[in-house]
Amino acid sequence: MTRRALVLDFGGVISKTLFETHDLSERALDLAAGTLTWRGPFDVDTDPPWRDMQAGVITERDYWTTRARETGRLVGKDWDTLPPFLTAVRGNDPSEVIRPEALEAIGAAKRAGHRLAILSNELDLFYGKEFRAKLPFLADFDLIVDATYTEILKPDPRAFAFITNGLSIDAGDCVFVDDQLKNIRGGEAIGMSCVHFDVTRPGASYERALSLLSA
Repeated sequence: MTRRALVLDFGGVISKTLFETHDLSERALDLAAGTLTWRGPFDVDTDPPWRDMQAGVITERDYWTTRARETGRLVGKDWDTLPPFLTAVRGNDPSEVIRPEALEAIGAAKRAGHRLAILSNELDLFYGKEFRAKLPFLADFDLIVDATYTEILKPDPRAFAFITNGLSIDAGDCVFVDDQLKNIRGGEAIGMSCVHFDVTRPGASYERALSLLSA
């Protein structure tokens, strides 16, 4: 069997989205249940900024900066960037927001002898270095590429080259999973097998990724 690589985005793919963890965020910030109502892909009709982001009117970072500012005002904080917001809502026990489906897929890929990599545009920028230290499963990864440091964002082909060069593997032997379509198109353009991760159906998305990995 060819040794292949499972290449995962982090936010939304390995970790649950903030949309899915409003209850945890509200408890962490001492807000009343139901205070946070923006739902992104889970209710696009009621989230105009999310629709603007998907249409390319604003960037993903713009969207989350807006949400950080809004939430900060609710608790008397000036959160002009996402990191302090994420630290406040996810800092104590980040394992609570890791998808169990992700851990199962990571384990399955490792047992099958495949390589593991993360390709993120803002892992440490958004979450902070301390976040990684609280997630022991990250030690299973052969390579973590974070544009916080490389400053080369997906879908730039050079971002994907960090993976293929770093693992000494052909693009065709990589299965890339991301929840942003523009990044999927970038992976496809350089020859990777890709799964456009559906945050509303994480189990099905990981099943597809593992199927491609074993093909």
